[in-house]
Amino acid sequence: MHVFDADAVHAALPWPFLIEALRHAHLGKTPASDVVVQSDPAGGEAQFVTLPGWAPGGPIVVKMVGVFPQNAALAPPQPAVQGLVALFDGKTGGPLLIADGAAMTARKTAADSALGASILAREDVEELLIVGAGALAPHFVAAHLAARPSLRRVTIWNRTAARAHAVAAELRQQEIDAAVGEDLDAAVARADIVSCVTMSDKALVKGALLRPGTHLDLVGAYLPTLREADDTALARGTIFVDSRNNMKSSGDLSQAVASGAISWDAVKADLFELIQGKREGRTGADQITVFKNNGGAHLDLFTASALSQTLA
Repeated sequence: MHVFDADAVHAALPWPFLIEALRHAHLGKTPASDVVVQSDPAGGEAQFVTLPGWAPGGPIVVKMVGVFPQNAALAPPQPAVQGLVALFDGKTGGPLLIADGAAMTARKTAADSALGASILAREDVEELLIVGAGALAPHFVAAHLAARPSLRRVTIWNRTAARAHAVAAELRQQEIDAAVGEDLDAAVARADIVSCVTMSDKALVKGALLRPGTHLDLVGAYLPTLREADDTALARGTIFVDSRNNMKSSGDLSQAVASGAISWDAVKADLFELIQGKREGRTGADQITVFKNNGGAHLDLFTASALSQTLA
């Protein structure tokens, strides 16, 4: 059995390789998956999540992660999501590998959004806005740059400006043209891709400010109580999801449905349908596309399977 620490995970899964591995994996059948969420018995906001997935005729994955939103306030900050990912042989049940859960989550989550952008964002995009400056922010910048090489400038916005400045400085050290957006509304109005990676419980992105042709990537609102974009953003955009299986847990979608701004029929396609050519993606340069990154055990399985390929 092979063990991958965080550095080994990041080294083994460069963005172009992983994005294409996920694309290829979506050509097959949707794996069986489940999710078990346990809340902090002491009454805190932390959760522990177990996600098993099993591909038809293929391997089995189990991701075990803690979700601790308060980790961002630690000194130094720690990832809000930490744990382990284990891959097992689908024929014998034997363990194949164990990998750092935070690194695997960062890699698969950013690659999921980047895959969506590679299909749905315009090919001539230049301005990327990352809303949120947590541990995932630098990964999302790198993944989007890999998916859309036309991107030239990156803006980071965060409620706590100091954290946004730290992320922007880190990116500039990598020779990425990165700056801090002091005014979120102004940054949204300039951006070609808006990627939201937050734990916000209220809408941050105002849909009225989105330019025609913008691609909106919503990542953080994985619970019905969380929200990153307002009803107008959902109503103006053509909505796509990574998977339909768990889309109703998304606060962005479920709250917009509850308000009457959209119906569930507004979700035009998921990545399986798009990649298999069953549904159409972007249809015009002025179309606003919305991609809801819901995650799920199937993506953990695809990412762990990609990691196992590096052992051959």
